[in-house]
Amino acid sequence: MTEYRTDSVYRNTGIVNKKYLDIFEPGSVDISNTTTNNFTIVSKYENRPDVLANDLYGNPRLWWVFAQFNPDILNDPIIDFVSGLEIKVPTRFT
Repeated sequence: MTEYRTDSVYRNTGIVNKKYLDIFEPGSVDISNTTTNNFTIVSKYENRPDVLANDLYGNPRLWWVFAQFNPDILNDPIIDFVSGLEIKVPTRFT
């Protein structure tokens, strides 16, 4: 069985027939004890959550964290990632 890295958005998604991804199961993040800050997206990060994740956490693969913390704002975590939008970002995520 393939195991995904802990920073992968696919880490909870199973494998079918040792070949295909099963139905996508997003990583569950317990946000109840996580400190967040409000962050207004600037043009540098427009449609680039990976760049923001790299700048904040040192890992561009954590782009999906923003979608987990802002499900009502980011229906599409790339297209909806626009300048002027205020989102919640965890102060630390590893």
